Amino acid sequence: MYFCADYTNRSKYRMTRFLKYIFSLSLLAVTLFLWNSCANIAAPTGGLYDEAPPRLIRSNPENGALHVNRRILEIEFDENIKIEKPTEKVIITPPQLNMPVIKSVGKKAVVEFNDDLLDNTTYTIDFTDAIVDNNEGNPLENFSISFSTGDQLDTLAVSGRVLSADNLEPAQGIYVGMHSNLDDTAFVRTSFERISRTDSRGRFTVRGLKEGKYKIFALDDKNRDYKYDNPQEAIAFLDSIVIPSTTPAVRQDTIFKDSVTIDTIKEVNYTRFLPDDILLRSFSSIFQRKYFQKHERPTREKLDIFFAAPTEEPTFELLKPVSDYEDWYVMEKSKGNDSITMWISDSLISRQDTIIMKMNYLRTDTLNQDLLQSDTLSFNFREPRQTRREREDQEKKTEIRLLGINHNIRSTHEIYSPVQLEFEQPVIDFDSSKVHLTYEVDSVFSPVDFTMIGDTLNPRQFTLRHKWEPGGKYKLNIDSASVHSIYGLWNNKVEQAFTVKALDQYGNLMFQLSGLPADKTAYVELLDKSDKPFRKVRVKNNEALIFDINPGTIYARLFIDDDEDGEWTTGDYEKKRQPEMVYYYPREYEIRAYTDHEESWNITELSLDKQKPLDITKNKPEERKRRNLNEERERQQQQNQRGSSPFSGGMGGMGGMGGMGGMGGPTAPMQRQGTPTR
Repeated sequence: MYFCADYTNRSKYRMTRFLKYIFSLSLLAVTLFLWNSCANIAAPTGGLYDEAPPRLIRSNPENGALHVNRRILEIEFDENIKIEKPTEKVIITPPQLNMPVIKSVGKKAVVEFNDDLLDNTTYTIDFTDAIVDNNEGNPLENFSISFSTGDQLDTLAVSGRVLSADNLEPAQGIYVGMHSNLDDTAFVRTSFERISRTDSRGRFTVRGLKEGKYKIFALDDKNRDYKYDNPQEAIAFLDSIVIPSTTPAVRQDTIFKDSVTIDTIKEVNYTRFLPDDILLRSFSSIFQRKYFQKHERPTREKLDIFFAAPTEEPTFELLKPVSDYEDWYVMEKSKGNDSITMWISDSLISRQDTIIMKMNYLRTDTLNQDLLQSDTLSFNFREPRQTRREREDQEKKTEIRLLGINHNIRSTHEIYSPVQLEFEQPVIDFDSSKVHLTYEVDSVFSPVDFTMIGDTLNPRQFTLRHKWEPGGKYKLNIDSASVHSIYGLWNNKVEQAFTVKALDQYGNLMFQLSGLPADKTAYVELLDKSDKPFRKVRVKNNEALIFDINPGTIYARLFIDDDEDGEWTTGDYEKKRQPEMVYYYPREYEIRAYTDHEESWNITELSLDKQKPLDITKNKPEERKRRNLNEERERQQQQNQRGSSPFSGGMGGMGGMGGMGGMGGPTAPMQRQGTPTR
């Protein structure tokens, strides 16, 4: 019995070991399979990704309904939706003083009006592209719902674009409104009757119009009252009257078999709403609210004063300390007087820790009128505390402090650039006879004539002008002690050699212009890649000739100088003056060294909205950066098929996994999993 029991136990033991062995082999096989699968992760199988936008099922009230009196609008779709940026993208006309509640609830979009509905009025809720499906974010483009509280639905519409007048940038998010009241004051005193808002391309469509005559405006409405009551708001207006109308039209619709193969092209009859090419040029008026911003005393000798906008030069009266001298300061100011520096020239005054003075200046009141304002300004200065060691170190210093000077001279100087000199402190004495400009001829530097001009606004700046010889070698020498500042500092000696660029390092460009208005002055500006002008020439005999341009990519624009002041001038609604016209050369231009370029430019060949090159357009269209998920799936499946061979990676795939954490590495390119098409 003992033997039998022992035999039975041994058999059980062997059977247990055998089962464990089989289990281990199975586990190893499963593990190897999982490792190989992890090294070649594939996209989940199934149908194509959903790329269709939500589809309208029903709405309450229905689109086009009459005699509507309910203040809640419900729109149902075939899937769950979201409403993106409702306060920005959803446009309700007539405009609402109290913003409605706009929300998504499952498959529904809900609009709850807070204002009472007007009698006999057509309401239009334009969702633009705000409604997207909940999973993939596919937008329902140009979706709108209209209904009427009366027995008639107004269905006319007008459309167009708004561009910034000075640089032809698409004006994004600016309101476009209509007035049937043709009086000029309607834009200023009453809210728009019908509105729209521009998209990223500056496009707009005003819907729900009835037959009649209208004036159209654009308004960057700061306080959302839908009228031009703030001169700091950008606006646009059309000189002509707009008359909405319709006409039968035919368009071609293309049906594709797949993403590249055309199936059929069919003609579709539709109603075209006119006008559909309105162009509004937005501008900001020259009005800027004037007010005093701040004052500072960064050093004992300097008083800085800042205003919010260009203004007339203020007047000053010194209250403390009392002085018998009116010329106790030297003024440095900006072109528009919005920043002023008073350099104190009287040492008795600068030594005072506190200076108090009265300032008379212009301030804009709540009615946008400029009134004379008086303020008392206190300028305080305290010397920073010094340690004993710092005082001893300062006392040991015996070096003579000299007047600092900056200039724009480089070893290679531009042929069109004068020499600019800027001193550290205002200059009261500049002996130009001690400034020497020499030019090398046959290895000998000889003096040449030049003119030295002081800046009328900045007493620290001077300009040296000379007609440079291309490729010429020059030396500029300023003798020591030739420049004396108001604080008794003298300059050190300046020696600077430089070579003017040769003509073969530049290119020249001539535009042959057409389409210009007769008897109008015009200027062409060259622009860099950031759309900033760096050269300007006047058009003569329909030609713009620009010499000595550095090689590289340039752009160009032209403006019509109606007032002949040499600058682009903005518009004025009160005077019914449109901003001066601006045109862009529609392409970039590559300037090559030592080359004469000639180009024909018809400024009206393209419409304004098609002129500005996209490379320098800052407000680029908001193209949705959506991947083609179906193509991505096919690509991943092809990669997976190539990588699923037992000889393609073998056990080597384990090394790239770093354990199971390798699932997030390069072998797992999936970044987003979508929902298969319903």
